[in-house]
Amino acid sequence: MKTIKTFAAVIALSVLPFASFAQSVTASATTLDGAEAQIAAKAQEMGASYKITEANFNNGVHMTAQLTK
Repeated sequence: MKTIKTFAAVIALSVLPFASFAQSVTASATTLDGAEAQIAAKAQEMGASYKITEANFNNGVHMTAQLTK
């Protein structure tokens, strides 16, 4: 029983660092360039790189990106 608890704790702690590095951010602007500039600024502020996962243009731009270190 103690071995199972230890194994479960090791698994949980080993997954935690990967989850803490990825963060989703959003930005809204009137142009695609403006929204991407906001995402890039947030990524630079956090010392991370970014990958745009969604962009929607409907009377303005709403963009979502995933930040990774």
